[in-house]
Amino acid sequence: MSGRRPIGAVDSIWLAMDRPANLMVIDSVMWFDEPVDWERLTAVVRRRLVDRYPVFRQRPVEASTPLGMPHWEDDPDFSLDRHLRRVALRGPGDDGCLQDYVEQQMSQPLDRRHPLWELHFVDGYLGGSVVISRFHHSLADGIALTHVLLSLTDADPTADLEELEAPRGTAAPAGRGWLSGPAAWVSDTAAAGLREARQLISALPDAANPLLALDVLKLGLQTGQIADKLFLGTNPDTPLSGTPGVPKRAVWSRPRFISDVKRISHLAGATVNDVLVAAVSGALTAYLVDHGGDPVDLTTMVPVNLRPLDRPLPPFLGNKFALVMLPLPTGVRAPLQRLSETKRRMDSIKSSPEAVLTFGIVNAIGRTTPELARVAIDFFAGKTIGVTTNVPGPLVGRYVAGSRIAGVLGWVPGSGRQTVGICIFSYDRTVRVGFKVDAGVVPDPEKLVHAFDEEMDVLLRMAQAA
Repeated sequence: MSGRRPIGAVDSIWLAMDRPANLMVIDSVMWFDEPVDWERLTAVVRRRLVDRYPVFRQRPVEASTPLGMPHWEDDPDFSLDRHLRRVALRGPGDDGCLQDYVEQQMSQPLDRRHPLWELHFVDGYLGGSVVISRFHHSLADGIALTHVLLSLTDADPTADLEELEAPRGTAAPAGRGWLSGPAAWVSDTAAAGLREARQLISALPDAANPLLALDVLKLGLQTGQIADKLFLGTNPDTPLSGTPGVPKRAVWSRPRFISDVKRISHLAGATVNDVLVAAVSGALTAYLVDHGGDPVDLTTMVPVNLRPLDRPLPPFLGNKFALVMLPLPTGVRAPLQRLSETKRRMDSIKSSPEAVLTFGIVNAIGRTTPELARVAIDFFAGKTIGVTTNVPGPLVGRYVAGSRIAGVLGWVPGSGRQTVGICIFSYDRTVRVGFKVDAGVVPDPEKLVHAFDEEMDVLLRMAQAA
């Protein structure tokens, strides 16, 4: 299961897209109210991450010819200690100190001479501990990497110790059912749409059937509309536009109970995801207006998971997702109207073949040269402000090496001229939103967080009144 192997077409895109101003690294933070036993956690990481997934022992090697493909190979000098960094926060060890440390790491590229990942074991955060993970996007997509991280967790505080006492050869559970939460449309719904579009495409030779012909005609019309969006759409010039630099800012909202978000969703017959995206849209609208810009619609890229959530991950992971372009209703002023419009636009994408089309485009791009791939990805990325993703985590609390996880956050990478990344992460009946922005273009992301929290408060008051 190890040795030399080619890097997949899609994985090679993210490997080639690394730039100092936009690193293709997925960052996350998991924090605990008590100090973590690092030796115990190191043993868990070795068993459940390094031993289970060979890609975490492999490094990338560039192609030897212009038309060749890069490949993975076992790191001959692999050392787990190189990928586990233990540090202590300076100063009072509060949110500000944690934020400063995370922002410093976001601008640091991973060493390509070794496997592209690292975990930071951080002491001194509010009397507890923090685990900061940094995984290169070429290893896997966000859903898969979340699954990997959650495979380090257990439902009770002694499970990892009991695992050591299990009979030799007994495999630890692979985490089935952990990824369940509010992001319904990033998994089964999108995959169903993908299957439907593929079936219609494969049935084109039999289009003489009148009913099938109507379906094909609908697909064709939708395809034309999507092509217009993908190839002719533009990103308006706003206070969120600019040329990204190396420094990044990382901020996050306060936790919201999923039950409250569901209460808001009833106002417009919406989903939990619709509500959160609408509130993010409201935050972006407020930021535009506060900085002298016009409230115009902005487009964001949304990853659509194509991996079954109830099956074990393959040992070499990889990326298996599509990207769709979601026009956010940032040109709408009224919160309730913005929520209704968000639902309408997201419903439209769910019922369209956009995911299957972009999946094919991304795969085709991945089979070109790195230079052409960068040009193509920059072309599409330039039509959006960044990436917005919703990562569903466990609905109940989990433990890592005997310590209970108090909260989880994530931040997504951007590419090209993208300046705003948004990650919605749910855990233990609550949800938070993390914003990763370019420090030069968006120097005050705290205003985005404040506006998001205000938007959620307004919507919740409406729901309570209703």
